[in-house]
Amino acid sequence: MSTTELTIVRPDDWHLHLRDGPQLASVVRFTAQRFGRAIIMPNLNPPITTTPQALAYKARILAALPAATAFEPLMTLYLTDNTTPEIIADAVASEAVYGVKLYPAGATTNSDSGVTNLALCAPALETMAELGLPLLVHGEVVDDAVDIFDREQVFVETVLAPLLQRYPDLRVVLEHITTRQAVEFVRAAGDNVAATITPQHLMFNRNALLAGGLRPHNYCLPVLKAERHRQAVVEAATDDHPRFFLGTDSAPHAVSAKENACGCAGIFSAHAGIELYAEAFAAVGRLSRLEAFASLRGADFYKLARNTETITLEREDWRVPDALDFGAELLVPFRAGETMHWRLRRETGSG
Repeated sequence: MSTTELTIVRPDDWHLHLRDGPQLASVVRFTAQRFGRAIIMPNLNPPITTTPQALAYKARILAALPAATAFEPLMTLYLTDNTTPEIIADAVASEAVYGVKLYPAGATTNSDSGVTNLALCAPALETMAELGLPLLVHGEVVDDAVDIFDREQVFVETVLAPLLQRYPDLRVVLEHITTRQAVEFVRAAGDNVAATITPQHLMFNRNALLAGGLRPHNYCLPVLKAERHRQAVVEAATDDHPRFFLGTDSAPHAVSAKENACGCAGIFSAHAGIELYAEAFAAVGRLSRLEAFASLRGADFYKLARNTETITLEREDWRVPDALDFGAELLVPFRAGETMHWRLRRETGSG
C-alpha cells in the first residue's frame, strides 16, 4: 500500500541563498514555512565578511519574516584572502555564525571576492580547525583548461584532499555535490567531512539543461551532470550514511537575470523545499529515509539540537506556479508549470 501521508521532524536547510532588501522579503517566507533553521549564504554584494555584518543581515532576515514565524537563520561568513584569525575567533564567540564559506574566486554568483590562493587563508583555516568552525565549500576549480563537467572532480582531487591532509581536524561540508567522485570522497573521509545535496541534483541530469533547447531556469553551479552521477548522488542521499544531508542551495534570480545572453547560475526551489525531496525519495521507494536526511543528520553534524516540532506532507497533486514575485520583478521557480505529487499540509505540535 502506498504512503499518502508522512510526518517528520521539522527539517532544516543547510544551504540557502536569500538575497537582501525587497527580494529577501519575497522569498524567505517559503523557507520559514517548511524549515526550522537554515544556513544562510554570505555572497551578497558586497559579501558578508565579518560578524557585525552577519548579525546585521540576520536582523534584516528576521524583520522580513511573516509575523509569529518561528525560524532561525544560521549565519556564515565569506572567506577571502584577507580573513584573519581574529575574524574567525569573533565569529565563534558570537554564537551566531555557524560556518565560513569558501568560494574560489569566479566560481559562481557573487564570487568575485572569493579566495584566489588557499595558502593566503592558512592562519584563518588553522584557527577554524582549532575552534571547530566548519568550512563550507563550493567545490569547483575555476581553471579554464578544466571542462565545466569535470570541475568538481578536479577540485576534490587537487584542492580538497590536500586541504584535509594539511588540516586533518578541519570540519568541512562539501556543498551541493554532483558527482560519483564527490560521493566516494565523503564516504571515505572522516567524521569531520560531510556533504549537502540539492533537489535538482537528485531529480535531473544534464539533459534537463541542454536537451531540446537551452533551459536557463535549470542552470546552476555546479552544473547538472550525467545520469551515472545523478544515480550516485541519489544513492548517497537515500541510504543510511550519516554525513549526507539536505541543502537546497535555493538561489533566486529575477527572470531578466536568467533569460539573457549570459544568464545567472542558480535555481529557486524554496517554494517546494521539502516537497521536492519527498518526491525524489518516493521515486526510489525510500520515503521512510527522508526524515534522517532532512531533519536529523545536518543538526547532528553541526552539533545542534534536533528540532522538536514536526511537519506533515500529504500525497496530493498540485501545480507549481509559472512565476513568483521577487521584489519588483518576477522569478521562475524550479519545476514551474509542472505537477508536484507531495504537498506540505500543515505543521503539527511537538514531536
